Amino acid sequence: MDITPETSEQTRQRLLRVMAHARADVLPGDYTFAEFPVAQFPAHLASSLAGSALALVRDHAVWSALVPAPAQTKAEDCYTVLCFHFAPDIPNSGFVGWLASEFKRRLGTGVFVICGQNSSDGGVFDYWGIPRSVAPQAINLIHAMQSQGGAE
Repeated sequence: MDITPETSEQTRQRLLRVMAHARADVLPGDYTFAEFPVAQFPAHLASSLAGSALALVRDHAVWSALVPAPAQTKAEDCYTVLCFHFAPDIPNSGFVGWLASEFKRRLGTGVFVICGQNSSDGGVFDYWGIPRSVAPQAINLIHAMQSQGGAE
């Protein structure tokens, strides 16, 4: 993790550069969360979610799996998912909080973020869940920010 004091403007410029050099892939289809009791793991995962879950997280009582949304899923429970892979040579510390704040400020929406690690593809990667209702605006904002960060 990069620990370097920065002004707010220096942080913004660095994170725009991170954005410009990141690969942002929009996954096809909608996603939602499927929950099942901790006691049903791994049987429930193997029987119904294997191969389709993008992420699994749990608390004290349930596993929550990010999965493709079935056709009958309510619109408010559907998310467009973007996957960011970052350039390994540009410190991306603070990216999640910064971009989430930009989405809230500009689009009025919250997001969810689930992070993973792929050492052969830049290191840390993020799945960003954006409510389907504002996904086109969010994707346009990402493209605009990528262009802005590349204009240095």
